[in-house]
Amino acid sequence: MFTKEQQLIEEKIKLFCQANDIALAELKWQPIPFAGEWGFATSFFQTVANEAKLGKGNKVPVPQKAQEIATQVAGQIGSVDGISRIEAVKGYLNIYFKTSDYAKKVVDEVLTSKNNFGRGEKKSERVMVEYAQPNTHHSFHIGHARNTILGEVLARLVEFAGYETIRASYPGDLGLGVITVMWIYEKFYKGQEPEGVHERGQWLAKLYVEATALLEKKENETPEETAKREEYDAERREMYRKWDAGDEYVRNLWHVTREWSLEELREILRMLDVKMDVWFYESEADEPSKLIVEELIAKGIADDERPQGGAVIVKIDEKLGLTKEKYRTNVILRRDGTTLYLTKDLALAKIKFEQHHVDRSIYVVDSRQSLHLQQAFAILKLWGFPQAEKCYHLGYGFVSLPEGAMSARRGRVVLFKEVYDEAVKRVLSVEAEKSADIPVAEREKIASQIGLGALVYSMLSVDNNKDIVFDINEALSFDGRTGPYIQNAYVRANSILKKAGVTSNELRDASYDYELTKHEIELIEQISQFPQKVQQAAEEYRPLVMASYAYDLANTFHSFYHAVNVMQTEDEKTKNARLQLVMAAKQTIENALRLLDIQSPDVM
Repeated sequence: MFTKEQQLIEEKIKLFCQANDIALAELKWQPIPFAGEWGFATSFFQTVANEAKLGKGNKVPVPQKAQEIATQVAGQIGSVDGISRIEAVKGYLNIYFKTSDYAKKVVDEVLTSKNNFGRGEKKSERVMVEYAQPNTHHSFHIGHARNTILGEVLARLVEFAGYETIRASYPGDLGLGVITVMWIYEKFYKGQEPEGVHERGQWLAKLYVEATALLEKKENETPEETAKREEYDAERREMYRKWDAGDEYVRNLWHVTREWSLEELREILRMLDVKMDVWFYESEADEPSKLIVEELIAKGIADDERPQGGAVIVKIDEKLGLTKEKYRTNVILRRDGTTLYLTKDLALAKIKFEQHHVDRSIYVVDSRQSLHLQQAFAILKLWGFPQAEKCYHLGYGFVSLPEGAMSARRGRVVLFKEVYDEAVKRVLSVEAEKSADIPVAEREKIASQIGLGALVYSMLSVDNNKDIVFDINEALSFDGRTGPYIQNAYVRANSILKKAGVTSNELRDASYDYELTKHEIELIEQISQFPQKVQQAAEEYRPLVMASYAYDLANTFHSFYHAVNVMQTEDEKTKNARLQLVMAAKQTIENALRLLDIQSPDVM
């Protein structure tokens, strides 16, 4: 936000250090929290460390030497437009602004940049974020929603921070679970097809539960029941064998039923405003992964123990020269020639790096797969992929229910569409009482925005590493740290501007040379932090940083709203400045909500 001033000061520091043969370290600037005035600061401790490595200095203690350099630099900078004073304190160089100049600079920056306020400078790296990857032949549940929301928000943050970003989905469309649904459909429900995108997906999930019950061994089952169960299992495995052999009928059945699941997934992604750039499928990685196994054997990375009745394995720790167990030994091809998840993850990485020229790849996968992905990354390193060091696993905790863990096999899951419908229903019931003057169609749109906002924020307000016990009543509560609370701050800002007749973020000349109230100062402080929070959230791969910031910003605005009556301000210049501040707050809240994949309703 203060790039021009910062760059000018940096140039003066560099010239001074060059002239005095000082090994200047990279200057890392940090904002100074408001304490009567605003500013930013940098330290010279790393510079002193650089000097020590070069054998310079007279063994002066580091804090003392850092203070000496800071004092010398401060004396050489001179005057800079917009800067009120410069001081050296305990090895830090503190740069301060005149309060009115700082406030105007923040507000003007927001209103000039608008939707781009906080956007980072273009970076050189291309980043792929992989998420929204449920298994097909099931239905999209609330656990899948956490994965998808985390991935989409991370992609938005990384993209807004300045990185070229590719969104990728890798649905699991292969395996015995998929075949199980195909088997029961073929045996008992052939020709049936419910109407409706969500209905078909949910029906497949019910078929899976039913099939599991038929195939699972029961206590005290009779010999006849055992024979029937084993017969069913044999039929299912024969269908899998035919799929693997490329049987035309089975493959066609697979394509048709798979499309039912994918239609539901695409519809839910549309509801969440998620637009995938690339679709990978587990089935498409199967054959290429077998070729990779042969290459790993040829390079001596993998050991082929099939001639001895074993499998193809990679002794990762041994190959990496590790003396302590870390990655263990992994099977990458079974003795019958079939692949594993790990094998296909190697093929997927090869496609990402070679076809899409990815510099960094972020895998949004639940924390239970942490070791699996670390093993995959280690094998990539052994294989010689330079990007192996740039693979990152964004793990997230398990989503369970108050009554226990979710289970697709038992049918104990909370479907995303059911939660969404319930959320909209509850909001509509409130809207019908409070907003009877709003047309029904408009109320339904608002209810969708608020209900979805509540659901999305409930998945983001908890650190991704922590488990979530999903309680629909808590998720849809509109009090406290929730999506609707943040949306309401936007609505209140919009209401003030409507009453004032301000319909757009048109920049007017406003002055902040009056005595700012505590609430104005806090609001300006929060707004000014937005660009930094964008970069932090993107670099740390932590959507929670932005989720927490959005709440803090909304909370600060609510306090401002109650304490400062903008419309009744008597002095026109002060009123104009406060309206500008409200516009800046509204824009920043909107930008933060957009990064969180939450819409900003005009009214609530």
